[in-house]
Amino acid sequence: MRLEGKTALITGGGDGIGRATAHLFCEEGAKVGIMGRTEARLHDTVEEANGPGEITAYQGDVSNEQDVKRVVNEFYNKHGRIDILFNNAGIYEAGTVVTTSMDVWDRTMGINVKGVFLVSKYVVPLMAKHGGGAIINNSSVLGIVGMEDCVAYNASKGAVRQITKSMALDHASENIRVNSVCPGYIKTKMDPEFMGNPPDADEQLDKIAADMIPLVRRAEAVEVGHAVLYLASDDARYVTGSDLVIDGGWTTL
Repeated sequence: MRLEGKTALITGGGDGIGRATAHLFCEEGAKVGIMGRTEARLHDTVEEANGPGEITAYQGDVSNEQDVKRVVNEFYNKHGRIDILFNNAGIYEAGTVVTTSMDVWDRTMGINVKGVFLVSKYVVPLMAKHGGGAIINNSSVLGIVGMEDCVAYNASKGAVRQITKSMALDHASENIRVNSVCPGYIKTKMDPEFMGNPPDADEQLDKIAADMIPLVRRAEAVEVGHAVLYLASDDARYVTGSDLVIDGGWTTL
């Protein structure tokens, strides 16, 4: 087991990539804490888990400093250390620079960027106290390339990549590795939301992927989870400041 004896905190753990990664970490022996805003989704993640590890749910909003402090402290007090942090929580709302409202801009930046900042702010000192750890930030291929009608999301995911590089430099001397993953078309609820949730969203997305992705398909959430697992494990002990792109070849075109 690659994470036996390790502890891991995952934000946005109620569904999608967060849920898949929490389950994978549990199978690999980790003691996992999942943070999210929706209690029912967190409960489902816990109930569906298998493996020798364990998962504990913590309801909270990553853009709320008091929630972040509470969850980080509760998880740390329960396990006595935090070895791995996966800053996964994120939202998408459509809009150009003209049509995006201030509420959408602030909400996107609050969760996608401020959330990474806040959780890292309170986890890093605890990691350093126990000799280091691994932080993985969930960016996106849209932090690398542009796409129309999603200016706030594009901006937020580009910011996550730059936060990752800054943190990698700032905390290398504390033996804290910081990397990002940049997923492309993944089978989660975000891509249908991107399209406005039409009834045939999955069929449309599969056709888009077949037309534009060299591997001609969308990825399963757990395929991103395996990339996160690699970066979290000792297999990646000399990897920091990197962006691991998981896009089926999209950004090579």
